[in-house]
Amino acid sequence: MRADPIEHILRGLYSATLYLLVPITLYHLIWRGFRQRAYFQRWDERYASYAADDTIAPVWLHAVSVGEVNAAAPLVNHLRAQRPDLRVVVTTITPTGSERVLALWGDAVTHVYLPYDLPGAVARFLDQFRPALALIVETELWPNLLFGCRDRGIPTHILNARLSARSLRGYRILAPLIRRALASVRLVAAQSQEDARRFERLGAPAERVRVTGNLKFDIPPPQTAGFVQAFHNALGQKRPVWIAASTHADEEAPVLEAQRLLRAAHPDALLLWAPRHPERFRAVAQRAREAGLRVANRSVETWPRPDTEVFMIDTLGELTSFYACASVAFVGGSLQAIGGHNLLEPAATGTAILSGPHLHNFVDIARRLREAQAMRIIEDAATLAAALGDLFDNAGARQSMAANAARLLEEGRGALDRTLALIAPVLPEADLA
Repeated sequence: MRADPIEHILRGLYSATLYLLVPITLYHLIWRGFRQRAYFQRWDERYASYAADDTIAPVWLHAVSVGEVNAAAPLVNHLRAQRPDLRVVVTTITPTGSERVLALWGDAVTHVYLPYDLPGAVARFLDQFRPALALIVETELWPNLLFGCRDRGIPTHILNARLSARSLRGYRILAPLIRRALASVRLVAAQSQEDARRFERLGAPAERVRVTGNLKFDIPPPQTAGFVQAFHNALGQKRPVWIAASTHADEEAPVLEAQRLLRAAHPDALLLWAPRHPERFRAVAQRAREAGLRVANRSVETWPRPDTEVFMIDTLGELTSFYACASVAFVGGSLQAIGGHNLLEPAATGTAILSGPHLHNFVDIARRLREAQAMRIIEDAATLAAALGDLFDNAGARQSMAANAARLLEEGRGALDRTLALIAPVLPEADLA
């Protein structure tokens, strides 16, 4: 599909608006930088200004942040194992995503930040890396980027594609433009039938949409036995341990209240706490101290002390290991209308799962976990504390939830093979360098 006159008008209006907003992007980087210092770095990549002019990567994969990088990891690992001749560039938007790419692959792949969707920046990015294949993970629909790939003949695939009802409504303001951009996409490999239908409603041609399942089911089981043993050795005694993971600011008060209520019946209960955003690490630790709780930090004390009541996980890349140290996990982003976060990580470690009711980003996974009786929904601090107390007192219930989750994970595998079968025909035959 080539550009029509209406597309030229829509793209012109969209691009003009983005250029007018460039000063706001600078303000955004500065504002985020005061909260997370990494946002002060590598601004040149945000606008596609590169020092070298000979960097070619036949395969380009975009994964916005940590969750998407983890989901794409089995795919990238398979490509690197089967096609070591192919160089891969992985783009992210967040510094935490960048750090995860470095932790997984180091210098084996090239990493840069995805540039803003400005026509000039998109052109410089594509001219720099000259990809022969574009793989976009989950939900990143940037019109100029998709049109730029189309105009250069780069086949674009959206993998592990996810589109919530809320996101579908959010795209309506750009619906005529998004519809044309999606028409240029070679394949949408959707996580579920519901996601597939929403992409079709947004404008993806039905004949290019496939349901392949969720790549997160194909993430290899974590190897955490040594980590868990070190944790319990440091703890020195058997204590009820729960983790509050990926929490947002408005969830901090309920977590603290739940810990207070829980300790009335379980005075030795230990809370492991991993806020979603690194810029909240210090503030959350201070808030727990102000609540009268004894706090230790992973970055300072390494392990909780015997008298620790709240242990702050203020490091990156260790959440899965700490899930394995806890008997029960509360997964945040779900008590407020964020839409939830990855529920399969605690499921993979055999940890009983609790979540708030706001799960619109993970509707299919949440439904399947609930139907399998592998997850419980809580509403507030009181119900969170009650559920924690019940599960601490009932080892059989925890074990049943873990076993149900393990069966669900095993049944859900296969998305990786189905995805690889779809992209194999368009993989470059050899390194283009």
